[in-house]
Amino acid sequence: MSDCRKTMTKILIVDDHPMFREALRGAVAVARVDAEVFEAGGIEAACEVLRGTQGIEIVLLDLSLPGTSGFDGLILLRSSFPRVPIMIVSGMDDPRIVQEAIRLGAAGFVPKSANKSTLAEAISDVLSGSVFVPEDLAGRLARTQAATGAVDVAARLAELTPAQIRVLQLIRHGRLNKQIAHELGVSETTVKAHVSEILRKLNVVSRTQAVIETAQLDFEAILGTDATRSWD
Repeated sequence: MSDCRKTMTKILIVDDHPMFREALRGAVAVARVDAEVFEAGGIEAACEVLRGTQGIEIVLLDLSLPGTSGFDGLILLRSSFPRVPIMIVSGMDDPRIVQEAIRLGAAGFVPKSANKSTLAEAISDVLSGSVFVPEDLAGRLARTQAATGAVDVAARLAELTPAQIRVLQLIRHGRLNKQIAHELGVSETTVKAHVSEILRKLNVVSRTQAVIETAQLDFEAILGTDATRSWD
């Protein structure tokens, strides 16, 4: 029996509705007959399972959980357990939500309305290292990205303060926090605070992603102002 258990695929389902957890168990059984399924009704419980169980290979995560808002649950799990792929299984299927989930590190996104075969395919693809979005939703996502890509980035960029714009410009030039602090005559702690706000406002999770997202944008033209004006 111990040899059999070593080959089991360990899957964690995180959803606060017992009936839907049961439905997901059925989909998991189709995708992986050898699966060992763990369940959690919220993010704290999910963290306890992940900390206490070796070898969880995939998390199936609902976005709407008690005590969380927006992508908080995804962000917390990704930051705490970066090596475990997380597939979102949500009742919300707006392409903008899918786009942000993938951007924040989700390994897949499946609407709760999907049938068991789609869920099974998604689980198999993610376990094999792919990013999964159902074909119809992927088409809607592509159209949304094409229509809103540059405009969306520009809108998010416009939310930055002049000080944050200046910090982002220096990040784009490859400066480290210490170098930025020296060049602008402020503390490194102040720079770190601005970097955190930049990432939050741009909806990205790293400096590299911020650079990529804004690579083709002219800050001054978009903002219609002098981005290098006084530090505030």
